[in-house]
Amino acid sequence: MRPSSGPGMWVGIFLPFALGYYLSYLLRTVNAVISPVLTGELGLSAADLGLLTSTYFLSFALAQIPVGIALDRYGPRRVEGALLILTALGAAAFAVGESMGSLGLARALIGLGVSACLMGALKGFAMWYPAERQSSMTGFIMAAGALGALTASAPVEAMLPLLGWRGVFWLIAAVAAGIALWIFAALPDETAQGPRDTLGQALLSVARIYASWGFLRYAGSSAFFTGGFMALQSLWAVPWLMNVNGLSLADAATQLLVLNFGMLAGQLAIGLFGTRLARSGVRPVNLMQVGFAGMLVVQLGILSGYGPIAPLWFLLGALSAVNSQSYLASSMHFPREVFARVSTAINLMAFMGAFAVQWGLGVVLDLLGAAGHDMAGALAIAFAGLIALQALSYVPLLPFFERRKTP
Repeated sequence: MRPSSGPGMWVGIFLPFALGYYLSYLLRTVNAVISPVLTGELGLSAADLGLLTSTYFLSFALAQIPVGIALDRYGPRRVEGALLILTALGAAAFAVGESMGSLGLARALIGLGVSACLMGALKGFAMWYPAERQSSMTGFIMAAGALGALTASAPVEAMLPLLGWRGVFWLIAAVAAGIALWIFAALPDETAQGPRDTLGQALLSVARIYASWGFLRYAGSSAFFTGGFMALQSLWAVPWLMNVNGLSLADAATQLLVLNFGMLAGQLAIGLFGTRLARSGVRPVNLMQVGFAGMLVVQLGILSGYGPIAPLWFLLGALSAVNSQSYLASSMHFPREVFARVSTAINLMAFMGAFAVQWGLGVVLDLLGAAGHDMAGALAIAFAGLIALQALSYVPLLPFFERRKTP
């Protein structure tokens, strides 16, 4: 079924999805601002902080295969609405957590709860919007995520003296419950859009996706460009700005806001021009080739300290908007009815990459610190390693590999 076009599509389809992804991205990045408070209150090491924050990514990643199957089988309304109830419970549990263990479990529950927010939206768009509008709708939904990241930077830092980090999470719990109710009330109840295969058949189809060139070509860049950016944005950007650039927490939060404004600008540009670009023959992989090359150049500028801070972080955010195109690029190799399984396969790589980079950076920082490096030097070494991994993952995106066909 395709709902009628017009304002009703935005109120009944786009806005519920947009609010869900807004909340998902806010929760993904909020620990970047509250990390100094958590470190001081709980006495966490860099590795502890990385592990606590990255439990979101781990549980999110582990949910991707079952979420993809469920979205294809039951539709976005039931799957995303139910999972957002878990988000509300996880946020409430984080608000009352007193230890590393309880906070980690609560953050894992949050990651599980928001695990369908982007994929549910992309599945809905594939069901209810024409193919030439997919890039634009993806850009707009990602812009909603950028607004969530914006909220999680300077605005959250400004709320901390008023509500405390626990009060912020109680507020998030209430918002999550409200969005879940809107999704149940507004979205069409599509229950038979996807394959009605058995669990074994569904898992076999997922295995075929993971073995195909249409997935493998984009797996590395999803892990290290998309996942690496998420790890920086959601945690390590603030320590970098404070220790390498010498900023205060408030000033670092402001620069994080600049990064997120850049991401918003990039996503809105894709939303506004994506349909026109698609009609003129520009494919998602072409946007990825240009955007990821630009990210490498900008990150080298940040690493070297060359140039003013704010424009570099803004550009990094703007160029990161092409991360969303990997879902569309990979899905072009597969039938539409398994769209959710393909996009969640790519999402799994992104979030496993974010988990590995976020926790791995913490471990590396502790090891380098024990070896005598100060925090600024340790961060520079770790960041250089990430850039090297990104450069390697860029190679399969080169035009030469267009010759390979999906089995």
